[in-house]
Amino acid sequence: MENLSHKLYDYLIDSGLSPDWASYINLALLLIGLFAILFLIDFVLRKVLVGFFTRLSLNSKTHFDDFLVKNRAPRNIAHIIPLVILYKAIPFVLRDFPAAEIFTLRTIEVLGIFLFLWIVRSLLYTIKDFLKTLASLKDKPIDSYIQVFMIFSWAIGLFFAFSIITGIELWKFLTALGTASAVIILVFRDTIMGFVASIQVSINDMVRIGDWITFDKYGADGDVIEINLATVKVQNFDKTITTIPTYALISDSFKNWRGMTNSDGRRIKRALLIKQESIRFLEKSDIASLQKIELISAYLKKRSTDIQKYNTERTIDKSLLINGRNLTNIGVFRKYIDAYLHNHSGVNKEMTTMVRQLDPTAQGIPIEVYAFSNDKRWENYEYIMADIFDHLLAAISYFDLEGFELPSSTNFKSR
Repeated sequence: MENLSHKLYDYLIDSGLSPDWASYINLALLLIGLFAILFLIDFVLRKVLVGFFTRLSLNSKTHFDDFLVKNRAPRNIAHIIPLVILYKAIPFVLRDFPAAEIFTLRTIEVLGIFLFLWIVRSLLYTIKDFLKTLASLKDKPIDSYIQVFMIFSWAIGLFFAFSIITGIELWKFLTALGTASAVIILVFRDTIMGFVASIQVSINDMVRIGDWITFDKYGADGDVIEINLATVKVQNFDKTITTIPTYALISDSFKNWRGMTNSDGRRIKRALLIKQESIRFLEKSDIASLQKIELISAYLKKRSTDIQKYNTERTIDKSLLINGRNLTNIGVFRKYIDAYLHNHSGVNKEMTTMVRQLDPTAQGIPIEVYAFSNDKRWENYEYIMADIFDHLLAAISYFDLEGFELPSSTNFKSR
């Protein structure tokens, strides 16, 4: 290489060019020739390595080599030899330009560090994909571990890169960094907190782009559209944008609806308020009338028979309804709601479905519906829930019950 650079330079001088022009033309020709050779070597190596690993993946039983090809590990490894040749050739090509030679060599060293990091990334992603295929590790947070390794790799790589660029030895660079840490922490406090928070958010898989989150403290209720070191952007359902500090995701409480989105249904949890004074025992005539309701007809027949048998065997005095065992209109209404939910096409029968009576309140007795819709889309979920309660509100009067509501002005008008 050295003899070639001299011959080209000497030839240009003999051709009558000035030393400066001869140097620049000589440099240009050498660089063109060098990069042409490097491109050819890189192309051949990529073809050979990628082809070899592709054939190996087709013939082997393990999937590890498949993931190597998928994550471009052979392609990245193929760049090593051309980069080494470039580093060795630069001192001969730029021998007449010492300042450019130093700068170029440092640049190549930094590129070598980033190439190494890229190879490490390919290998780590390959290991991650392979480990996920193992049954014993499917439920383990492999992504988090790989991310931690990548963060440390990038941190070490950046330290080496800064050391090369500044010309300071690594240990001196780290010592100076430690001395200036107090100032750095003060100036970049929010950035550092955001960086630490983003690592924890990523490792713990707390939030992803596209997740629906509710963060009452910041008035956020919508989809995450961006996550960066300093902020998390949420597009609310009214199309406004709320910006949340990244570190708030680990310091405050928020709700992530991803679990609901990934589940088989969306929860319906709403109560009807029943006036206490409308609750009573059912007489035989009431039971006979309610038996016309198809959903609870069989239940009422069986239940009435069991109660009558119980009271007869114990010679219960039924001159008063309170004696012995009895049916109540609110109890039968609960059973009707339960049967209605189990027959409703919009309710997921594979998930919890129940009707429960909550503690009495000043507004009446809450009868709560707890179920899951089989359609999680917001508009369809609201339709299913409204359809259920439209029916139940209209059905209350059939059980001689009354729903509670505060008096309006019309209630006080003289008739």
